[in-house]
Amino acid sequence: MYYLGVDVGSVSTDIILMDSNMNIVESMYLRTKGRPVSVIQEGFKILKQIYSDDEIMGVGTTGSGRQIASFLIGADAVKNEITAHAVAALEIDEDVRTIIEIGGQDSKIIILRDGIVSDFSMNTVCAAGTGSFLDRQAERLDVPIEKFGELALKSKTPVRIAGRCAVFAESDMIHKQQMGYSEEDIIRGLCEALVRNYLNNVAKGKDIEKKVFFQGGVAANKGMKAAFEAELGCEVYIPKHYNMMGAIGAALIAKSSVEKSGSTNFKGFEVASGEFVSRSFECDGCSNRCEVVKISSKSDMVGCFGDRCGKWSNKEVV
Repeated sequence: MYYLGVDVGSVSTDIILMDSNMNIVESMYLRTKGRPVSVIQEGFKILKQIYSDDEIMGVGTTGSGRQIASFLIGADAVKNEITAHAVAALEIDEDVRTIIEIGGQDSKIIILRDGIVSDFSMNTVCAAGTGSFLDRQAERLDVPIEKFGELALKSKTPVRIAGRCAVFAESDMIHKQQMGYSEEDIIRGLCEALVRNYLNNVAKGKDIEKKVFFQGGVAANKGMKAAFEAELGCEVYIPKHYNMMGAIGAALIAKSSVEKSGSTNFKGFEVASGEFVSRSFECDGCSNRCEVVKISSKSDMVGCFGDRCGKWSNKEVV
């Protein structure tokens, strides 16, 4: 018997399958590329070859596309990323007090007290320090992103980079390159700048206490981990499945929900063969002018995806 967790984000869609003892038996990292429905179907086509519908005891969804995923697959629990990440971290270590989470296009801090979320904050406009920004800099430097952190640790004299803004950080890096600084020193300086940016913006006013967990895809960057430890003056722990914590939390929440209700809403893996239509429109609710993707199945609306504030993606489909 298994529990399914689906985390639909703007950059990636993570799918986790856990057994009744909450051991991970399957994990998938798929690029969303603005096609959340197609990506979920892609993952389900793979799972369908191995598992049957009757083996799925519960399903949980999270992430910016959680409402779409919920309607599509029949979720038993739909929770935001804050709750999902907190639940997953506490399952691993009940002593965790602070969660640093940096994903593809957003970053957040979660403060835990007595096993519950007491405070949190997310980045708003600036993308400095997120996975997509680091990917861009690695590509520009012609350095594999997997080696980015290792190079940072080789630095002897880090260069100070202006990290308060993604645009300024990139231009400052280019300037430092032109001055002849080594890649190692520039990359280490960038990691330190992005950590300062995170602590001065996302974590501003937050009381960061030990134990500190570092979650999200950027946690793979050893340079970022080292920079956080230097700034905070304490060890920063990275969970084994650091990049899947949202999906893990969703599966855990689904298990709890199903234990109370006694049954699951799971629609089955056949969703992989369904037909869906996507159309986009520009939201005029604020100056962001987000391009929102509306997904429909025949005449029924499945949900929306792509807005920053959640005005459309958080709407429940009835």
